[in-house]
Amino acid sequence: MSAFGEWTRAEDLPAFAYSAKARQWDPMIDPVSTRNVVHLGNRRITLVADCDGLCGVWDEYVDCRWIAEHTGESDLSGLDAAPEILFGPTFLRVTKTDDNVVLERTVLCPEGESPWVLIKVDVTSKTALQATLTERWEVRQRLVNLEFGPPRGEAPPDLPSVVLEEIGGLSAATTDGPLTVEHQVDLVSGETTTVWFRFGIDDGQVDTDVYVNSLRILRERLPKASSGYAPEAEIEIPWHAAMLTGAACVDGVLGGHTLDQGSAYSFRHGFNGAARDPLQHALPLVYFAPDLALSVLRNTCAWGSPDGDLPYALDGRKQPWTQLFRPSDQNLWALWLGAEYVSATGDTRALAEPAPYHPVHQAEPVPLGEHLRRQFRFFVDQVGLGERGHVRILNADWNDLAIVESGMDREWMVEHGESVLNSAMAAWVLPVYAEIADPETAAEARKLADDLRARVADEWNGRWFRRAYGTGPIGDDDLWLEVQPWAILSGAAEPEQARDLLRTIDDTCRTGSPLGARVRRPGAIWFSINMTLIWAAARHNPAMAWDEWRRMTLHTHAAAYPDIWSGTLSGPDAYLPPESDRPGETWAMPDMGVAMQAYPVANVHSHSQPLLAYLRLLGVEPGRQDRLTGGTFHPNVR
Repeated sequence: MSAFGEWTRAEDLPAFAYSAKARQWDPMIDPVSTRNVVHLGNRRITLVADCDGLCGVWDEYVDCRWIAEHTGESDLSGLDAAPEILFGPTFLRVTKTDDNVVLERTVLCPEGESPWVLIKVDVTSKTALQATLTERWEVRQRLVNLEFGPPRGEAPPDLPSVVLEEIGGLSAATTDGPLTVEHQVDLVSGETTTVWFRFGIDDGQVDTDVYVNSLRILRERLPKASSGYAPEAEIEIPWHAAMLTGAACVDGVLGGHTLDQGSAYSFRHGFNGAARDPLQHALPLVYFAPDLALSVLRNTCAWGSPDGDLPYALDGRKQPWTQLFRPSDQNLWALWLGAEYVSATGDTRALAEPAPYHPVHQAEPVPLGEHLRRQFRFFVDQVGLGERGHVRILNADWNDLAIVESGMDREWMVEHGESVLNSAMAAWVLPVYAEIADPETAAEARKLADDLRARVADEWNGRWFRRAYGTGPIGDDDLWLEVQPWAILSGAAEPEQARDLLRTIDDTCRTGSPLGARVRRPGAIWFSINMTLIWAAARHNPAMAWDEWRRMTLHTHAAAYPDIWSGTLSGPDAYLPPESDRPGETWAMPDMGVAMQAYPVANVHSHSQPLLAYLRLLGVEPGRQDRLTGGTFHPNVR
């Protein structure tokens, strides 16, 4: 149903055969483009595979950095043919064919933390062939750092040497500029030869066995799924898992792995934020890559200060960025991920292992469990409660624009505003966190959760739960979706209330929206919020929950909006609803120089949230891990 191609299989893995001709789309704050890309990766490098067969390479080891952009190709003298493009879960395959010669070039991100891509070029000829095979790349290292407007093209502070080499043959290296390596091909009729190259940061010798071994490991580690309710899961669950793990990058500054949102936030605007996002992205990893989930938790805790405060984001140089947003919910996500990890794996020893703080704080490492305890204390003592007993909102909660959208005075809200959303979320998170906390902290967490649950229950207005408080209630006259699932999950909603609320959501937020529930009507469709809606609905209306999950799928976006690339293999963090002037695309604020539409793919929410929602549909959540063995999500759960 997609205008861009079709799903297939390659190397016994889900893949997408791209067949579309060039077509223009509007990034809103950048020039009109015909480029459609897919982000593929391992735990260090990101291959940005283009629809024309060229590539970019991105590395977030020390900063947000492009190593190369829209480059990399294999030329064979005498071969002039249009490329056929296939996107695999960690590789790009480009095939050129004429009457006598087939050139198949596969660019693979090897499993592990290799800071380079492996290139396999197969040349087959029907006749005797003598030709020159040329591998070409262009190195242009570029830092992306808080660019809200035209891209600046700033050079990184240090430039590592980038190598292009034929494995076992010639090599070339540079910090900036073109790289070319040639290989002479001499074939008899019907013969095939394979030539291997490597491009990226040199970290020692490489064996070509890494190609076969990487694909084998990939097939073994990706979860499998099969559902009569959602047949799309068979393709999309392993695909999302590969996209999610491929978005991770080992962190050379803070340790562990970063797992930021990507998309416009990183690749166009140059920051890693908010802190809640890597924590949320790592939640499904608990069940099929628990070591990576733990690594992301440790890394994100390291953003913080010794008093337990987490900054909103890190800038493109990995420095804390606190100038714009001061959200009040971020500690809850760290407590949640820590608790879910231990609940699923039983790895209580991880809580005793030292974890660092950001170097700007010049603080000694403390055990991971102490990081979490300090974050709990910050949430209780510094974020605190307002006059009505709800969690304070500060200048944002999950919704960065909650105060703006409320219509309340900003300064008054920062000082006095309260978030029913935060109260409802905390009423679920804190008892789960209490299971891994010390006895005194656990008792305090449970008591606070009980109090918040009761206060959320009092916010039922007969139709839905109020959203927040300023000088008066917010969300009494219109339904704000983000608070509703947490009210159900926390137990603030009685079962009959929950069923009534889900019916109301179905009749308002979901009606007429092929991609899922709007956060308000009219309003955008957010992966992060609809994940919690699926989870909550699974407890009271499973048919609605499965339907909402299917609306979240790539298949559904392709069916509803076949001519929009974002949503075909990856997506943004939110889609515009059918009432908008660009339905199925994503948000843009051109006057502020900020637009998800400027880079509307490779947002990790579009991969992590379908995975987490699918697990919740299966009943997998803290305290209910009967399907888990040895702390891992069984790859054949159905």
